[in-house]
Amino acid sequence: MSNSKYFSRRNFIKTSALSGSAILISEKLTGKTTDSDKIKLPVPVPLSPDNHSILNPIDLSPARWIWYPMERCLANTVILFRNTIKLSDTPKNAFGYILADSRYKLTINGKHVQWGPAPCDPRWMEADTLDLSGYLSSGENVIACSVLYFGLGDGTSPIGKPGFIFKLDIEMPDGSVFQIVSDDSWQSCLARSWRPGNYKRWFLRSLQEEFDARLYPYGWDLPGFASDNNWFASKIYSTHGDKPSVCNGTPEYLWEISGNKKNCSIRERSVPLMKETIIDGFTLREAAWIYWKRPAEDYFESITPDAFDFEWGRPAVEIGNGEWRIDSRKDWTAAATFECKEQMVGWPNFTIDAPEGTIVEMLVHEAHKPGGPVFLNSHFNSWTRFVCREGENNFETFDFESYRWIQFHIRNYNRPVTLKNIAIRRRMFPWKHTPEIYTNDKILQRVIDASVNTLYNCAHDTIVDGMARERQQYSGDGSHQLHAIYYSFGDTLLPARFVNTFGQGLGTDGVFMDSWPAFDRLARVMERQMQLTGWGPIVDHSVGFCFDSWYYFLYTGKTDALKETYPRLLRFFQFLQESLGEDGLIPVEDLGMPSVWIDHLAYKKQRHKQCALNLYVAAMCQQALSKLCSEFGNNDWSKEVLDFGIQLEKSCVVKYWDSEKKVFVCNLPWAEEEKEIRYCDRSLATSIIYNQCPNGNNENALKIIAECPKDLGLSYPCNAIWRYWALAKGKAIQVVIDDFRKRWGSMDSVIENNTLQEMWEVTHDSGHQWSHCAFSPLIMIYHGILGILPVKPGFGKCTISPQPGDLEELSMCAHTVKGTIQFEMTGKKFDRIITISIPDGMDCEMVLDHREKVDLTNGVEKVGNGQTAYKLPTGKKVKLYLKYL
Repeated sequence: MSNSKYFSRRNFIKTSALSGSAILISEKLTGKTTDSDKIKLPVPVPLSPDNHSILNPIDLSPARWIWYPMERCLANTVILFRNTIKLSDTPKNAFGYILADSRYKLTINGKHVQWGPAPCDPRWMEADTLDLSGYLSSGENVIACSVLYFGLGDGTSPIGKPGFIFKLDIEMPDGSVFQIVSDDSWQSCLARSWRPGNYKRWFLRSLQEEFDARLYPYGWDLPGFASDNNWFASKIYSTHGDKPSVCNGTPEYLWEISGNKKNCSIRERSVPLMKETIIDGFTLREAAWIYWKRPAEDYFESITPDAFDFEWGRPAVEIGNGEWRIDSRKDWTAAATFECKEQMVGWPNFTIDAPEGTIVEMLVHEAHKPGGPVFLNSHFNSWTRFVCREGENNFETFDFESYRWIQFHIRNYNRPVTLKNIAIRRRMFPWKHTPEIYTNDKILQRVIDASVNTLYNCAHDTIVDGMARERQQYSGDGSHQLHAIYYSFGDTLLPARFVNTFGQGLGTDGVFMDSWPAFDRLARVMERQMQLTGWGPIVDHSVGFCFDSWYYFLYTGKTDALKETYPRLLRFFQFLQESLGEDGLIPVEDLGMPSVWIDHLAYKKQRHKQCALNLYVAAMCQQALSKLCSEFGNNDWSKEVLDFGIQLEKSCVVKYWDSEKKVFVCNLPWAEEEKEIRYCDRSLATSIIYNQCPNGNNENALKIIAECPKDLGLSYPCNAIWRYWALAKGKAIQVVIDDFRKRWGSMDSVIENNTLQEMWEVTHDSGHQWSHCAFSPLIMIYHGILGILPVKPGFGKCTISPQPGDLEELSMCAHTVKGTIQFEMTGKKFDRIITISIPDGMDCEMVLDHREKVDLTNGVEKVGNGQTAYKLPTGKKVKLYLKYL
């Protein structure tokens, strides 16, 4: 399935627009692996947008980018846009697009429609689709949109310029069609209910929300609203409808950026809108009276020490089902803390009946220990302030949160107030399938359930490490969750969006921003220039992204999402070539702008990471990138990448292979100086998985990662998957299962939040992430215990090598692009029954002990000694009675 027609030699050029600006590909190689006069292979040109089937460029003309008329837009400004239309009948259809920088909330006649957009590169923004067919009716209708401009950058919004664009095609029952587009006929209002120019919540969270209901123009989004002199005709800030907001003339003064119209475009959203569900069931857990010795504002803005005294008490009394009365006490304020059954991601909302001017600080937290700190203000300033108008107020945050605990600090009231309808409007990806995994092992089941719930929290418009802290899309450790997404949900749209959007973050030095689209590494580039941080774009995450791209092709058999990314992978490969040191290896220190991470728990010194990094790069070149090059018809590139990987592996052996111990030692060059031997799970696991140990000597590496001696550095949970992959390959699955029971099953987050935590040890009431993308248990259910592996792209062929260990009952579904594999296993070791169903059209072979007596035809796959591959029939259930499993 070659794409050479897109990347023929005659289409190569020496300059390639890879990351928004032309990057010069020099005539001669500067890397140390080639002669100085060797001509560098030209990088293929990215395909024109017309060929990106998942990223269709769209022109929203005659719609134009509009904004409130102003000459300066402060950070965290909210603008309200409204347009009134009169319809003679209820429309038959109403489809269109909407896009805003940075966030929008759309309502029709006061009814909530949707929130957006998805995080995206500012040069290639993705417009959300609209279906307003069920919202518009005959008579007067109001299309209303609240738009928040971050300005200062956010974990999910790297940079931008303010703007709003809207296009709707309406088809009436009589067949007539007309358009509603954003232009100067829309009214706009600067919403002072949110103070323009308010400070950031935290480095990676832009909006520290303060909402004053007394200043909000209630009813503005309903028919019949009479606008006053606070409303102006919106101003048009673009001459185009096909370019993103960074190409506008909007008065952005914080960055003074300007988009290159030749490279920038608006594209159609490539994943569906998120599903939103209201969930209640919050329980009051504790309450206290607070006496402020200093103004409360001082504390919330600056966390001033010794700002208050408190008394545990009963200021909150339940007076009905889900309704609480908060009593008043002179000179004291009330704090009531509620918990939910599990951690979720969504918009907190509640109703409070209170006097005008009552102030509510709503705080959220992932993990709280009752009896601990009286304020839940220890998680990156995760609080929102609401100021009440007289009577009943219905509040909801503008941006979503990730939490299990919610606290209401209520002050400035002189009569009892009533708090009710505490809920979360949970947001989740509209998955095609619901994970189906069951085992009678209660601890393992609990870990599996926590993994699935964590995936609900991490995988939305983008896949992130944890929604409560950063919300950034990472490759490397963060993208492991893609494996679980493929199998658990049978989804390929989100992985496709990942390999495209993450690939857009290629820097001019050839290294991908390790979190993109996101603000973090963009800011770190500036800090790195001034030597104010140790963090630069992480090289090993770029290596991981090459693997991600290969896995996408392996799982789906498609290259559509890779057509824009592929040339960027080659530019990164050139960076690797140019980075070689005199030892023939890529250094892990003094790389300039980029940095090397690998892991932060497994190593005592930075230089100890070189072995793991270079084995990782060698494996990527040989097992991923070289194969992608062949798929795209670039055999010359394939050979160069393959040869580079082989040579890198040889150099690793020379420097780090201990011929006596028959294992890679990550501090071998300095062992005498350091007076100890150090191993790392990452390098040992990589050497096992990709057969990098000389002469196949894997035994000692497998023994070390199974027994975990003191001289072995163990990675943090997200990177634990490498060790588990290696153990599964070495037929040591029982070590993995035991680890899941003991290490993962006892995690505080698993027990309390039904989630997976970031670190092996976490504490309550801290900045630790309790819902983090460490999905090893879920991945290993498929890769290790079921042992499913695509052999040919798009599951043209796969193998299944089950390793149930001591599990006695397991049933599960593994979703693939060829259909769903259904697997059931019962019985104890050496007396098991497996029932399996393979979908029609799938070529699948099961690997079993050669002594098994099964009524199956022998397969053709080469397997290890003592095993035989058997061809599984398709379209029906097969029951196997196994004595050696």
